[in-house]
Amino acid sequence: MIAKDFLDFKGLQFFGDENTKVESISYDSRAVGSNCAFFALNGHFTDGANFIKEALDKGASLIISQTKQEISAPQIVVENVLEFMAFFSAKFYGRPDKELKIIGVTGTNGKTSFTYMLESILSQNGISCAVFGTINYRYGGKTIEAQNTTPQSADLYRMMREAADLGVKCLIMEVSSHSLVLGRILGIEFDIAVFTNLTQDHLDFHKDMDDYFKAKLSLFNSLENQRQKSNIKYAIINADDKYGRRIAKTLKKSEIKLYSVKETAADFRAEDIEVKLSGSFFNILLDGGKIPIEIKHLGLHNVYNALAAAAAAFAAGIDKDKIARSLISMPQAPGRLERVDTKDLGFEIAVDYAHTEDALKNVLSALNEMKQNKIISVFGCGGDRDRTKRPKMGKIAAQMSAFVFVTSDNPRTEDPALIILDIELGIKRAGLTNFRAVVDRETAIKEAVMSAEKGDIILIAGKGHENYQIIGREKRHFDDKEIAEKYIELRRRENLDGKREKQQEFDFQ
Repeated sequence: MIAKDFLDFKGLQFFGDENTKVESISYDSRAVGSNCAFFALNGHFTDGANFIKEALDKGASLIISQTKQEISAPQIVVENVLEFMAFFSAKFYGRPDKELKIIGVTGTNGKTSFTYMLESILSQNGISCAVFGTINYRYGGKTIEAQNTTPQSADLYRMMREAADLGVKCLIMEVSSHSLVLGRILGIEFDIAVFTNLTQDHLDFHKDMDDYFKAKLSLFNSLENQRQKSNIKYAIINADDKYGRRIAKTLKKSEIKLYSVKETAADFRAEDIEVKLSGSFFNILLDGGKIPIEIKHLGLHNVYNALAAAAAAFAAGIDKDKIARSLISMPQAPGRLERVDTKDLGFEIAVDYAHTEDALKNVLSALNEMKQNKIISVFGCGGDRDRTKRPKMGKIAAQMSAFVFVTSDNPRTEDPALIILDIELGIKRAGLTNFRAVVDRETAIKEAVMSAEKGDIILIAGKGHENYQIIGREKRHFDDKEIAEKYIELRRRENLDGKREKQQEFDFQ
């Protein structure tokens, strides 16, 4: 392609030869090659313009930036580089979204579990899927580590093109509020949009909950407004969430399918719910029938996720009986109430990604229904993120656990001890004292494992599938499951029973 192919974008300025060749796209100067269009994006810590010289030295043929540069190479100047990158990428890769059925899921919690569930249902019924989400991007036998829940538009369109060329028919995508605001999914025409729930998160990025809600709503607005595909557009919405009901009221052109465990008028409803350590059991009511379901996933929140997946599969054309059979054999998403083998020690350990007040409450509610003895929680909060949720999460953890080890998560550039003080504030305001601050996360996990007794359940929350910890700006290897297994083995070897004299400092009463 040539530069001229991309100049029909409102408000851009072009300087140079319109016949300049463009053979690749990059926003990372390290990945630039010959005849590459380089997008100088402004990051949190750096200005993309600082890397233009490096990009030119490596063969960039076209520079896109927010301000005119003093360079001899052809350049495009636009007010919003991110928005233009989405437009540019869609054209460059030949609109691959039109060759795929696109299913987007948005909401605070449940997105990753939903994608794994829906991928399983569709795959079991012969539909080849790509999945782009928090854990990874996978399609056509490839698995790529996820840098963002929703990829940058250049990566997104490139991977969609690759997936379509490999014969993939359906893309299931987690759509984050950041991606909606920053224009990563601009131009993509969705066929099905799913809303899970909305609870406090990312208020370091959004000014308030209404702003957060409007970001989520924009996915459904795009569903209403983009009509180049001829098929019916479906909105799958959690009717038990007040924000979900608000979304449903705004939609005029889309086919709405509601799911619920409370509303009898919902299109997909679960009743007779029973949660055990072996899984969750319920009857699903859909399309006039009642079908008994057993899933390996624990907790009411996973019943909601299963309902959402069933509704989306139905909208994608899968027969209800096939959906029911497929639900039974769905795999768990990594790091979502994932069990750690505790050998023969007599207690349970679960690792979960819960990093919001609502997610932590859901997980602890599920575990409290199954506990035989005590719940011991290990969690922290991320640095450089919404501070206001920290005391709320501390309060929930202390109220719903016998004992809490408050520790580090990904402190980033904040002092982890100060983050812990924010968490402690919520616990102390609730008049609770059943916690101990242990700044080092490995030590906190060790203390929890070494102090557990038979019948206890340890929840290690906040990081889930992540195999790293971000301290300062450095990403270090750290895996909650690996650390737990290390001390399980130590305890097994030492034949500890959780009642050693030195552990009496922990008051679990």
